[in-house]
Order: sequence, then C-alpha cells, then structure tokens
Amino acid sequence: MTLTIHTTVLPHEDPDASVAFYRDVLGFEVRTDVGQGRMRWITVGSPEQPDMSILLAPPAVDPGITDEERRTIAEMMAKGTYGWILLATKDLDGTFERVQARDAEVVQEPVEQPYGIRDCAFRDPAGNLIRIQELS
Repeated sequence: MTLTIHTTVLPHEDPDASVAFYRDVLGFEVRTDVGQGRMRWITVGSPEQPDMSILLAPPAVDPGITDEERRTIAEMMAKGTYGWILLATKDLDGTFERVQARDAEVVQEPVEQPYGIRDCAFRDPAGNLIRIQELS
C-alpha cells in the first residue's frame, strides 16, 4: 500500500484575509474556493506541489461538535495554539524578509535551533502558526 499526503487542514475566520495571506504573502495559488460569506472552504498550495494542498476551512462547523468544544476551539485560535503547519525553503533569509515586508505577524526571526534546524515563524490571519524551515 502506498499513501501520499494530499491535503492538510487549517482553520480560518476571515476567508478573504486568509486568501490574501496565502496567495499574496506566501505565493500560493488558490485552487478552489467554495461556499459563501465566512462559510468558505478554500484550497491553496504551492505551484511546485500541484498534488498537495492546504484546506482553509471554517472552524468548528461539524454538527457533532458541542458548544463547549466550539468555545475551546475559539479560545485556542485566539491564542494561536489551535492550528499550525511547517513549510520549507532553500532561502530562509530571503523568504523571511519577503513575508515580513508584507506585514505578517512575526513570531520568531530566523534562528538556528538546538536540534540542528534553522527556521522562523509567523502567524496567519486566523492565528495559525506558520513555521518555515531552511532546507540544506
């Protein structure tokens, strides 16, 4: 059996702000955008990885989620502890400068981690942590 990663999911609260961040700041292409208003499901991805996408989805819309769980998800999103993704680039400094210049919220400037990875971090408009590590 062979499995591949097809899509990963991150929540959004403002679909237009999320599209602007992933398209205009990170340079991803918008592949689908369905729904209306704040209830939109949007897939974005790197042009270099056409078979892999990020689904930006409204949080806590599953009918099986309780009101308490919805409150917990909203609290975690507000703190930036609910969703995150790890991206990679060969030019970490250039990528950091480009993203920072677009007024993205910087969490961590490029730094060599004690475990041997050099990376930086930002938050998207929904508070999701976007870590970017440098490829050798």
